[in-house]
Amino acid sequence: MSTITTEELSETTLLRFATAGSVDDGKSTLVGRLLHDSKSVLTDQLEAVERVSASRGQEAPDLALLTDGLRAEREQGITIDVAYRYFATPRRRFILADTPGHVQYTRNMVTGASTAELTVILVDARNGVVEQTRRHAAIAALLRVPHVVLAVNKMDLVGYEEKVFAAIAEEFTAYATELGVPEVTAIPISALVGDNVVDASANMDWYGGPTVLEHLETVPVAHDLSHCHARLPVQYVIRPQSADHPDYRGYAGQIAAGSFHVGEQVTVLPSGRSTKISGIDLLGEPVDVAWTTQSVTLLLEDDIDISRGDLIVPSKDAPPTTQDIEATVCHVADAPLTVGHRVLLKHGTRTVKAIVKDIPSRLTLDDLSLHPHPGQLVANDIGRVKIRTAEPLPVDSYSDSRRTGSFILIDPNDGTTLTAGMVGESFASPEPVKDESEDDGWDF
Repeated sequence: MSTITTEELSETTLLRFATAGSVDDGKSTLVGRLLHDSKSVLTDQLEAVERVSASRGQEAPDLALLTDGLRAEREQGITIDVAYRYFATPRRRFILADTPGHVQYTRNMVTGASTAELTVILVDARNGVVEQTRRHAAIAALLRVPHVVLAVNKMDLVGYEEKVFAAIAEEFTAYATELGVPEVTAIPISALVGDNVVDASANMDWYGGPTVLEHLETVPVAHDLSHCHARLPVQYVIRPQSADHPDYRGYAGQIAAGSFHVGEQVTVLPSGRSTKISGIDLLGEPVDVAWTTQSVTLLLEDDIDISRGDLIVPSKDAPPTTQDIEATVCHVADAPLTVGHRVLLKHGTRTVKAIVKDIPSRLTLDDLSLHPHPGQLVANDIGRVKIRTAEPLPVDSYSDSRRTGSFILIDPNDGTTLTAGMVGESFASPEPVKDESEDDGWDF
């Protein structure tokens, strides 16, 4: 493969993608094969893998070791933490999140896929679609990952049979379609041998589609969030003690979506106070316009009480503020989430006290049916919750913004992350049951 120049890299697009699947389906081997065959592994890394593999009596390098970096992962032979890898080809740059397959670490899959534009879900051709496959498909659907690749792995162990691949692809695609996944691309592979990962397989002439890398390089990616609802969560108020700028007051943060320009009328939430942008500082220099993912400091015409956790938005496009949030969540903690649970809710840069008022339903992954009013969610459950916050929050629907439409619930006692939530996302829900319980005495 030819060397990539700086000029070529600057013209390529970036794809964030995650891998998912059950234990031993071969995710880490796939990632290692992808890095190895695309010539994205440094010589010393490959030599280290070869040494460890030889010490274990393996004839060929164990490419899974390129991603399983923790000592516990190497000892147990499973992926535990999310392993991020960065690589590039002449056509595109990639940020890859190799996520764990064990059900105990489903929470890590949520983390890895939360910013992904594509998810590769692996299935062992011998086992087909299993519960963890369905769970990962459901999470990808809830997180609104635009593209899903079904990689049917270990085809060499089923004689490269087309009918085996076709049956698995049909079952998974039907399930994903019910979940609302917009696009599924099925690819038969053998990560261990290298079939259809980077190079086309000579063992599956019945398959005429792209290899995994070809699909990753060509799948359309839309990074332009400049036309989305503009949102700036305030991270820090800057008041430098400088004789040159004695009255400087700036509101710093990373633009979550959209763009802001000097002279624009904006509203600060949740207070609802409005003013105009008098200036924008980017990397210490004034600019007229700033957009998504840039970290900036906004200067405002009026002296308004603004602090960390406030949200600056265009006045003409302000989201509603509310203390009642209904969302679909993935519970990631070992301790259950119960009705009446007192929690902290972190939304953007703001953290407020909250109470779980109801758990209307829990999703059954086998048939996508809903178990009404389960009373609690346990680790890895996906369900609906109704939350009452102590203070009003400006929230978007997750379908409008993955950044400002999401939140996490935190245990106020020890800071443990309990639940990841998506505002407004829903599978078909049962009819709500009227809450006839007595007043609990809480004042929010």
